[in-house]
Amino acid sequence: MITLAEPSDKDRWNAYVLNHPKGIAYQLFAWKEAVESAYGFKGLYLIAGNGNKISGILPLIRVNLPFTSGSLVSLPYCDAGGPLADSPEIENNLLSEALKLAHAMGIQSVSIRSAGEVAGLEPEITINKNKVRMLLSLPNDSEKLLSSFKAKLRSQVKKPFKDGLSVQHGGLELLNEFYPLFTENMRDLGSPVHSRSWIKQILCRFKNRAVLFIVRMPDQTPAAGGILLCHPRMISVPWASSLRRFNSWNPNMMLYWAFLKFASDNQYPLFDFGRSTPGEGTFGFKKQWGATPSPLHWAEFETTSDKNQKLMPFKKNDIIGGSQKRKLAESVIMKMPTPVFKSFGNLTRKYITL
Repeated sequence: MITLAEPSDKDRWNAYVLNHPKGIAYQLFAWKEAVESAYGFKGLYLIAGNGNKISGILPLIRVNLPFTSGSLVSLPYCDAGGPLADSPEIENNLLSEALKLAHAMGIQSVSIRSAGEVAGLEPEITINKNKVRMLLSLPNDSEKLLSSFKAKLRSQVKKPFKDGLSVQHGGLELLNEFYPLFTENMRDLGSPVHSRSWIKQILCRFKNRAVLFIVRMPDQTPAAGGILLCHPRMISVPWASSLRRFNSWNPNMMLYWAFLKFASDNQYPLFDFGRSTPGEGTFGFKKQWGATPSPLHWAEFETTSDKNQKLMPFKKNDIIGGSQKRKLAESVIMKMPTPVFKSFGNLTRKYITL
């Protein structure tokens, strides 16, 4: 039996995700609550099972794009969501139910972004060839981790400390320091920024499973910051930013060392640096820490009224960057005054599901 999750299902949903060997933090119920509170999009979270026993879940968000019937995404604003189940057959059933639900709402397709193979389908059908996750296995002691780095990397980690930079981690109390630097960095990258409300809701809904870090210059000016989301098997980094004007001080090195130290000392076995494009700068930055690429499985499935249709993605959901239109948009965004840029982000970012 497959049903839509109710607020009363939150605890057992989370228990399933936290105990599943392939679960990740993005699949927790908090993501649904944050989306609904900050952006007003409805979460349609499917549960497979009998009675109180859950055998699979599929988190979905209906993103209401203007002038369209919208889209159904698992999940927006992150690298991976997708189904989580006791077997590929149950995943298949959950995805089939999602397609029926989308068809009933007039939505033409369901987008699945998964950290692993989807519903028993041939991996080559769903694998994203343009993007990978960068993962690092961790020892349970940060000193062991530090000693495993090459001498050059250890020196880069230690330098910001010697130069008087400092780092702090906490929660909502650091939001006022994080959001301005996050905004500045997104503008420098030419990318619309998430609303302050979205970041606040993530910190509030995930509670102690969301940890916010701030790196400060010697005069206490925030120079870098980022958020970790914690699952027993893996820590994920949804957002991290450092300010270009402080690059010579290497605050980003201090930030990522603080991430890794926290994860290692708190016995998290795996660290997810997030998605990268092989060969680009961020890929090399993550690789230097010892991270290795892991495939992402992204695909779109067409809705249909045919009950006997074989489950098969109709389009690969790859990311292809570098288009002239995208470069032009980035150049325009980079020149926006901060107030205009914030307003632009508040109007548009929620519709950009990556």
